[in-house]
Amino acid sequence: MSLWKGRNVDISPLSGGLTNENYLVQVDGQRYVMRLPGQSTELLSIDRANEVFNTKAAASTGIGPMVLEHVAGADVMVLEFIPGTTMSSSALQAPRMAARMAQSFHRLHAAPRFLQDFNMFRLIEQYLVIVDEHAVTIPSDYRDWIATVSRIERAVSVHALPPAPCHNDLLCENFIDDGSALRIVDYELSGNNDPCFDLGNTAQEAEFDQDHRAALCEAYFGRPDPRQLARMNLFALMSDVGWTLWGAIQAKISAVDYDFTGYYTARWTRALAVLRSDRLERWMAEAATPDAQGVTPTLT
Repeated sequence: MSLWKGRNVDISPLSGGLTNENYLVQVDGQRYVMRLPGQSTELLSIDRANEVFNTKAAASTGIGPMVLEHVAGADVMVLEFIPGTTMSSSALQAPRMAARMAQSFHRLHAAPRFLQDFNMFRLIEQYLVIVDEHAVTIPSDYRDWIATVSRIERAVSVHALPPAPCHNDLLCENFIDDGSALRIVDYELSGNNDPCFDLGNTAQEAEFDQDHRAALCEAYFGRPDPRQLARMNLFALMSDVGWTLWGAIQAKISAVDYDFTGYYTARWTRALAVLRSDRLERWMAEAATPDAQGVTPTLT
């Protein structure tokens, strides 16, 4: 890399990546993160040009790390190292954390428009094609719920928010507390999307109960909003439905030493618990609640 050509370099692996190889690089007291793409990640619908573009856009708001060097062709990025505490579900469930998360989301969602759009419902369709083409094993009853997924899409579309730059895969570990803000890293699945997807996806990853979800929703929108909270809950469910397929494909293609079968099985089990519950119909009805003079389309 030109940043440290001819200098003494110490490189050590960073843990946590499931689709990439991440390394801490130390050069003359300076620290960097070097990011290398994983094996066959194009099968996960990851576009590296999109990732680089969006990482730079997010960095322009101060919420994401700066891209210090990008090796075109190899898709290697050298990123700003953000010193701070990597978040966990328990850390994000702490008092007053919802307000800090909302502030970070506002900064991210106000970034310059990302290169590509992201839609979980379309991604599921793409993943199912890959599943068929590569003989990927998925839960035997997965396709039984496709009609229900279509109903969920119609419900969240009734009061869709304008697309904004979204992360779309906000694991707790993608938040780093630098002491003043919760910075957000890892933009490989980022794209312009309904902001409620980011809120719902994060709530699911952080294992938020309904009180924590309501607090995050209120902090983001500035007031209690039952309709957007219902949309958050539906997008949280769709995170499990969609990432079930991601995990199944990873179990087939990934060289990473990780139990992807256990991952996608747990995701699907959690999704089924909601799909089979009375919460689903209630959330869909609340998400599609008409305005005072509006007309709600049928969701059946």
